[in-house]
Amino acid sequence: MKTKYYFDNAATTPVREEVLQAILPYFREYYGNASSVYGIAKESKKALEKARAQVAAAIGAKPEEVYFTAGGSESDNLALRGIAEAYQKKGNHIITTKIEHHAILHTAEYLEKHGVEVTYLNVDEFGRISLEELEKAIRPETILISIMFANNEIGTIQPIAEIGAIAKKHGILFHTDAVQALGHVPIDVEKMNIDLLSMSGHKLGAPKGIGAIYIRKGVAVTPLIFGGAQESKRRAGTENIPGIVGMGMAAELAVKEMEEMTEKLTAMRDKLIRGILEQIPHSRLNGHPTERLPGNCNISFEFIEGESLLLLLDALGIAASSGSACTSGSLDPSHVLMAIGLPHEVAHGSLRLTMDRDNTEEEIDFILEKLPAIVQRLRDMSPVYEDYLKSQK
Repeated sequence: MKTKYYFDNAATTPVREEVLQAILPYFREYYGNASSVYGIAKESKKALEKARAQVAAAIGAKPEEVYFTAGGSESDNLALRGIAEAYQKKGNHIITTKIEHHAILHTAEYLEKHGVEVTYLNVDEFGRISLEELEKAIRPETILISIMFANNEIGTIQPIAEIGAIAKKHGILFHTDAVQALGHVPIDVEKMNIDLLSMSGHKLGAPKGIGAIYIRKGVAVTPLIFGGAQESKRRAGTENIPGIVGMGMAAELAVKEMEEMTEKLTAMRDKLIRGILEQIPHSRLNGHPTERLPGNCNISFEFIEGESLLLLLDALGIAASSGSACTSGSLDPSHVLMAIGLPHEVAHGSLRLTMDRDNTEEEIDFILEKLPAIVQRLRDMSPVYEDYLKSQK
């Protein structure tokens, strides 16, 4: 069935109409290479620098501190690997968390194989780190703290300003993966003492394949990609001007509309969470109840499998995601849900519903109407649920 109700905005978002219209001229009319010197190339260069300023303004940075990449994963790789190599004479220890995106975790694993020591901080039942544990983990050889701004699965927002203050106090660089946060919560790299910050365009209405990284002036980073002198020699390769224009426009619009969208999405999110928890027994909210992204709802249901739930929702035209990685070829439950203390069987029965500007109250009502019966149908088929019912008699 064709998707009618899109609730997987944390995975990706549709390109906004305003963004699409801004991009189109740079495919056919202003197609020049921004590194060249003739007329249409100068138009590309002008668009590149405008977008750089737009993204910088969205996070309180200077335009010259923003470098465009192919996406959030590349930005994360550049932050960790680039700092590890550039500061290897100063130290070889990095601090991160157990609930980071795999772009961070897999890069950290790679660095561990190349002599870097990594501390993975625990989180509490809501997915928040302990500032005391962070400070205790700091060593003389610590060169970088990398903690995500907001979690992509459970929506929990970390105490970023406090983390930045700790890093600054100890003279340690602080990187945050803000892929989920950009355009959805206020970001100010100066006030929050952030030295490096990863971003992605397709989470806020820009095309896929474009991202950016903020690197504070004076911070050394060894490039991942060598070739030309693009992006001030931080990231070689001909710039993706249409994507960059789209990301700049999307970031500007998102910040402009943030207050209005936060109010709308928070109300819808809370209505959805409340309705599910009230109507469906043996369900629990994952993530912090208030310190979470405005559009994130992540619920675990006992006695069911998340993959079956997704298939039945899809049959109704509802697009969502599961707390399990089974749909990507792994039988392991989400590392995030395991880190907050969920048992395997509960983590496997999780559902993530993420909203954005195009979602409506009527769509929330539709989900609340259909979801209880779907969960009950799956439980009626579950021998585990049958055993549970027998044990209650």
